[in-house]
Amino acid sequence: MADIFDVVADETRREILQILLENLTTSTGEMSVSELVSRTGLSQPTVSKQLKVLREAGVVGVREDGQHRLYHLDPTPLEELEDWVIPFLSVNFPGSSSDEFGERLFASEAVTAAGSSVGSAAATTVFQVTQAFGDLQHSTKEAVNKLTSGLRKKGRK
Repeated sequence: MADIFDVVADETRREILQILLENLTTSTGEMSVSELVSRTGLSQPTVSKQLKVLREAGVVGVREDGQHRLYHLDPTPLEELEDWVIPFLSVNFPGSSSDEFGERLFASEAVTAAGSSVGSAAATTVFQVTQAFGDLQHSTKEAVNKLTSGLRKKGRK
C-alpha cells in the first residue's frame, strides 16, 4: 500500500478526493468514473488510474452496481495526515506572545477537534446510510426480477 503522503501529493488525486468530498455532502456520496471524468475534464484512463491508487490506499471505496462501479470517499486513512500535522500547529512560533498564541491554539484545537469529530461522525453516518440504501435498492431489484421471472414462467405454462 502506498504511503498516504505520496497518495495525496498528486494534484489529480487531491482533485478527485475534493470532488468526492463535495459529492458526499450534497448527494449520495457515490460517483461513477464517467461522472468524475466529466467533473475533472481528464481522460477516463487517467481518472481510472488515479482511482486505483486511491482505492489501494483505502481513501476511496468502490461498490459495483451491475456494470457500473460507484466510488465513494473513505476519510479514515486521512487521519494519519491529521495526526502528523497537529504537532506542527501547536508550536509557539517566534513573534507571537504565549498568551495570544495559547488563546489562538486553544480556539483552533477546540474547533478542529469538534469539527473533526462531527465531520467524521457525519461522514461515517452518511456513508453507512448510503451503503444500506444502495444494498436495499440492489436487494429490492433482485427480488422484483426474481418475482417477475417466476410470474413469466408461470404465465407460459
